Amino acid sequence: MVAKAKRETSFWDLRRALSPTGNTGDAIFRVLLLAAATLMLLIVVSMILALAAKSLPSIRHFGFSFITTSEWNPVKSEFGALAFIYGTIVSSLIALLISVPLSLGIAIFLVEQAPVRLARPITFLVELLAAIPSVVYGLWGIFVLAPFLRVHVEPPLQRWFGWLPLFQGPITGIGLLTGGIILAIMVTPIISAVVRDVLAAVPSSQREAALALGATKWETTRVVLVNGAPGIAGAVILGLGRAIGETMAVTMVIGNRAHISASLFDSSYTIASAIANEFTEATQELHLSALVELGLILFLVTFVVNAIARILVWSVTRKSSGVAAA
Repeated sequence: MVAKAKRETSFWDLRRALSPTGNTGDAIFRVLLLAAATLMLLIVVSMILALAAKSLPSIRHFGFSFITTSEWNPVKSEFGALAFIYGTIVSSLIALLISVPLSLGIAIFLVEQAPVRLARPITFLVELLAAIPSVVYGLWGIFVLAPFLRVHVEPPLQRWFGWLPLFQGPITGIGLLTGGIILAIMVTPIISAVVRDVLAAVPSSQREAALALGATKWETTRVVLVNGAPGIAGAVILGLGRAIGETMAVTMVIGNRAHISASLFDSSYTIASAIANEFTEATQELHLSALVELGLILFLVTFVVNAIARILVWSVTRKSSGVAAA
């Protein structure tokens, strides 16, 4: 009897812990949510452990030199990720340089300037860009963007700025510049959508206070941008994470040559493109392990970048909700 009473007491204690209201449905719902969150955490941890285990041969063989050398020769079993890291970073930076001003302009116009009847269709069209498959962007880049850059953009750039290493070399329309522009088009909907939400989350009292003090519309917009700066930074970092992990569209227009060149007209390679191109052809254990190590590097970088972005955006939305609650 005593043991049975203890079991019943522990059951009710557990139930009260799961649902303070004593409702069985709430308790079941909380357990299901906890199980779903735990499952997601276990999936992420298992992915990291699986990638780390498969990349151990490469880590043991090359060590830290794997990310400091650019030689990639499967025939000689020589693998270095520096050329892929360089291509990933440069193409992503080109994308941000193009997309950030464009995304900010779109978001500011939609939140601060555009009437509702105009903002809604523009918002739909911008967000529609995010729904287009990346392979379609790649085909468009090959048949439309690359020829356009080769004929109308790259020759003038070389004539005017050819004294810079960035604009030297043969002009083919395929290379870092093309890959960066494709990425810019792909990340613009993401950055503009998050920035739009961040600007909309800034309390209206900030705008009203600025206007009451005699500020112009542009000066009021500057106040809003200052208040939403952490969230805007988070949106940019979120777009960076998207650009770093993009595969198909970049693979089709970047040239896929593992070397480091200062010229934006030259071919290059990204981490995601290298994995997509060579994974099916990796017959040697060391080659396969090196590709898995590239995937581990890419996973960790994107994970950290997206975590930073979420924290920055959350800081703005939390601040605005706190002001609204007050």
